[in-house]
Amino acid sequence: MPQPAIRIPARHGADLALAQRTAAPIRRFIKGQAEPDASEWQAIGESLLQGDEPMDRLIEWMQGVGLGHGKQLYDHAVNEGIDALDDAPQPLRQFFDRVEAPPAWLDPEQLHLGARACGLSGLTGMRVLRDLGLLAGYQASAINRTLVLTGALEKGAQRRVAETTKWWIDCTRPGGMHRGAPGYRSTLQVRLIHGLVRRRVSCMTDWDPAYYGLPINQGDMHATYLAFSAIFLIGQRLLGVPLSRHDGAAITHLWRYIAWLMGVDESWLHDDENQARRALYHNLLAQAPADASSRQLGAALIDEPLQRHYTNLPWLRGRLNRAIHLSIARTFINAEGMQALGLPSGVLPWYPLLSGPPRFVWHSLLRCLPYGRDFLIARGLRQQETYLQTLFGKDHPQLTRAPGLPPA
Repeated sequence: MPQPAIRIPARHGADLALAQRTAAPIRRFIKGQAEPDASEWQAIGESLLQGDEPMDRLIEWMQGVGLGHGKQLYDHAVNEGIDALDDAPQPLRQFFDRVEAPPAWLDPEQLHLGARACGLSGLTGMRVLRDLGLLAGYQASAINRTLVLTGALEKGAQRRVAETTKWWIDCTRPGGMHRGAPGYRSTLQVRLIHGLVRRRVSCMTDWDPAYYGLPINQGDMHATYLAFSAIFLIGQRLLGVPLSRHDGAAITHLWRYIAWLMGVDESWLHDDENQARRALYHNLLAQAPADASSRQLGAALIDEPLQRHYTNLPWLRGRLNRAIHLSIARTFINAEGMQALGLPSGVLPWYPLLSGPPRFVWHSLLRCLPYGRDFLIARGLRQQETYLQTLFGKDHPQLTRAPGLPPA
């Protein structure tokens, strides 16, 4: 007897012509065939109906024993390992046995190299993530819907940027993804939060599953993972950071593991940078067009530099950073997208044009010198942590290095 066809959520490819214009900058970086075939397109649509099954099962158990008690056991296992719990409940052990068994493809040396490569660009990498990952991503209105329903819009752009940056820095310090290290712990906490939000929002009367599918589904988690990996690599090179093929492979490997730990299914993980770019292009084609939430989020984020905790000249530095971020965003977001995000018209990509060539020369010359690359990495890691201090101010949480790991 034939199986009934899966009903794909209506958001999937809702405005393909607009999505093609939005995704055009990514298409230029793809080698070979770029367009999705019928099976790939169908799989993206079906991913909108798929959550994180291991975490969703665990949350079902946590709700049964009491969320407070269940989370206390979960936190203990995250921090100390599942074997540190005496008589760990079977659902918890099943989850952590899976998490604590590294996937067969994991290469610890590549994780270390990927973390060091994430530090090469310093502040430039932070700007790329913010403007080409987060800001440009607000054009995908279906992903924004969860933020609207959970009240995250009222939380404020400055806090969202700070918390996302903190998690990124935890994950990309050398050793940060070792078991029990800050990035490992932060990622598993984010995974739990995603599961709880998915459960809560899917029960809301304002959530339309026929249009949106499942909250925080595999397709949307896949898009987030690619923003931190594929877009991060493209954006840095556009801004003059000469990342090598080996750097790209190491960063791709690092984020493949972070995404795996986050709950992204193996079928959506990529071990090749070009493959990741192609997948990103396909995902962007499938995204729903911008709406009022895109304008609200975009306008708030572009004014976020005015709210930072600068140590001096706050008025001048806030406005300069706002102009820099707008300029970087304009390299990837067309005029139509700028309008959809509520951003000023007439912005030119002056910052990449002025800063990219000298940055490329500076990096290239230093890497020809003994220990020049090590200097760039150490300097970049310091810049990123200083940037986090500027975002959080006095509330900046202490960053810790994985125990027993030597400095990069």
